[in-house]
Amino acid sequence: MRIFHVSGEQFLELAEMPAALPATGFIWVGSARRVFEVRIAEVQAALQRWTGGQIVDLHVSDLLNNQLPSHFDYTSWYDLMVFRRLAAGTGAGQLFVDGEHGTLAAARRALQAIDTSPVGFAVFDGVLVTVHPTDCAVRDHFALRLAAMGAAGEVRGSSRLPASPADLMLRMVNHMVDNYLDLRRLLTRQLGYLQQELLDPRSRFRDWQVLLESRNALHLLEDTCEDQRSAIQEWIDALDEWPEEQDKQARRERELLRVRSRDVLEHVERVLAHVRRLGESAEAAVQMHFSALGHRTNDIMRTLTVLTAIFLPLNLITGFFGMNFDDMPLIHSATGLWVALVVMLLVGLGLVGFFWRKRYIGED
Repeated sequence: MRIFHVSGEQFLELAEMPAALPATGFIWVGSARRVFEVRIAEVQAALQRWTGGQIVDLHVSDLLNNQLPSHFDYTSWYDLMVFRRLAAGTGAGQLFVDGEHGTLAAARRALQAIDTSPVGFAVFDGVLVTVHPTDCAVRDHFALRLAAMGAAGEVRGSSRLPASPADLMLRMVNHMVDNYLDLRRLLTRQLGYLQQELLDPRSRFRDWQVLLESRNALHLLEDTCEDQRSAIQEWIDALDEWPEEQDKQARRERELLRVRSRDVLEHVERVLAHVRRLGESAEAAVQMHFSALGHRTNDIMRTLTVLTAIFLPLNLITGFFGMNFDDMPLIHSATGLWVALVVMLLVGLGLVGFFWRKRYIGED
């Protein structure tokens, strides 16, 4: 568990929880899920001192639940946001490098990268409590980033320090959504490789298990993005219901929160739309594969049928002269064999020419 004091001009890490909230800025308490479970009594006592309220038991259970989907809830003294991020250990950046060769193994790793785990946010007026998975790098990433910003005194533009717990929460959520955007490019490349293998007329596609895994992974990612979009939309609706601020600076900060919220929602919708396009593209590739397979089968059957039609009259001729009768035309003639061969050759060539003109054989 790490405790930080974030104000407009400085970012400090505290050794322990302060007895009271600072006069300026806010407190950020970032904890791993297991540590939060062990020290929940200490956190609840600190929240009671700082804000006069605690996290309700149902929301504590949500923060400790590793399988909870993205969702938003609120009370009269704090807001709760649970947002699923890409699990650590399957970073999109490293997978993007590994997938440069477009191999089937890289495609499988890319599809297995869609593994998520929830990050919980409890947003009070002057406190932000975040609960992360054990292997989550989001907290440490923002701790280093904000410390560098505070040391450099960057207080303007997009690099300024967060002005409120809600501002920091939206920045962390936006960072997690950007990982989905990176994964989107990787999935596009690897699914494109699978589609090329699927539609290649010279290959026999047997990797149906990988294709099935890709469809399941896309469905999982679509469900995850749907939950994320619903959670962000509920947050925006709740933000619009906050009491109007009289102070001009407070109104400006509220408008910046709305802008950040809409930006996060737009990123989530972009990922969701792309995932749906990938799913439709995969479905279309499967349908095209079976259509091409049916067309190839029809070509084979047409060729076999034409060959049967050509040799059928030839078999009739040979069967006629193979009957056991003494008085057969040309049977005792020295030129009979050559006459029969010429007739069979002419019939065969005539049928080939006829079927060629009818486009039963040859290229269209």
